[in-house]
Amino acid sequence: MVLGFVALAMAAEGNAAEGGHTVGLLMAASVLAAGLGVGLGALGCGVGMGMCSSGCLEATARNPELAGKLTVTMFIGLALIEALTIYALVIALIALYANPLVAKLLAVFGLS
Repeated sequence: MVLGFVALAMAAEGNAAEGGHTVGLLMAASVLAAGLGVGLGALGCGVGMGMCSSGCLEATARNPELAGKLTVTMFIGLALIEALTIYALVIALIALYANPLVAKLLAVFGLS
């Protein structure tokens, strides 16, 4: 998402000598990309967690003797699904606070 929105910053018209508009557009694109990335990651993981919980509840209703084993397996699956959301959050935080593209973009516009 970040790489897709960098095209907006590269195509921005503005005073390259000042650089405020270009860097501001890059930061706005980074914030938008981070928000969309975490939002879509959380949406997909939420759907996956719901399906996992639903499957476990249905299986427990059909075979109550296996409730313990099913619950343990469900919690392991939920932890793995939650890890994907955490990865999306880490990438979003990197895009916001340690954006590797800012220095390169400033060098392209001669502002470094």
